[in-house]
Amino acid sequence: MQVDNLLLKDKVCIVTGAAGINGIGLRTARMFYEQGATIVISDVNADACNQVRSMFDAERSMVEVSNVTNRDDCVELAKKVVERFGRIDVLVNNAGITQPVKFDEITGEDYDRIMDVNLRGMLYMSQAVSPQMKAQKSGSIINTSSVSAQRGGGIFGGPHYSAAKAGMLGLGKAMARELGAHGIRVNAVTPGLIATDITGGKLTEEMKERILEGIPLARLGKPEDVAKAFLFLASDLSDYITGATLDVNGGMHIH
Repeated sequence: MQVDNLLLKDKVCIVTGAAGINGIGLRTARMFYEQGATIVISDVNADACNQVRSMFDAERSMVEVSNVTNRDDCVELAKKVVERFGRIDVLVNNAGITQPVKFDEITGEDYDRIMDVNLRGMLYMSQAVSPQMKAQKSGSIINTSSVSAQRGGGIFGGPHYSAAKAGMLGLGKAMARELGAHGIRVNAVTPGLIATDITGGKLTEEMKERILEGIPLARLGKPEDVAKAFLFLASDLSDYITGATLDVNGGMHIH
């Protein structure tokens, strides 16, 4: 592919929660990088950050240990990116955690932890990058919600996970209305069941067969399936799309 045809040439893109070797975040970061982006990976796991740092050319990448639930961490990360690369074009709010528990089993601590990483993290990181995007009069913020938000439950996430992911959709639409005047687009992707480490080995063959019966495309999703959706929303191909939700679930939820 010719350099001029790269979809993210000269764009500076942050992907949070992106140091997991088999995760959606790292696959997204690599795809963005392959499409010409300068990539910034953040993750709370220092060992994982050290492991992925060598995968990218240091001139076009930054890997930082950062906690999205800490507002100061988010502000500091955005500051470092601007100081080094001069701009922020794309933020993918990918950091998230889940917990497979029933409604009656959810504790206050469980609720706070799931809400903090998924929803508060989206808020803090978006607030951290918005001043720079406003100054540029351009930017794309992409939020990783879930089919669980739409169906009222997924395969591995508890009800509080559904609530957090649904909150991301509502917050994102409100952000799209407010930030659109500044040239900032805000969209969401709702993955179905994606084959990553988040399943924690809990997906048995029997469960897989049962799940596949409800997926018209008859396969589980792959991290690159979601990364391609992120790529579209990050690029100028989607420059008149904001406040939208893009389903990536193989037809698991058709509505």
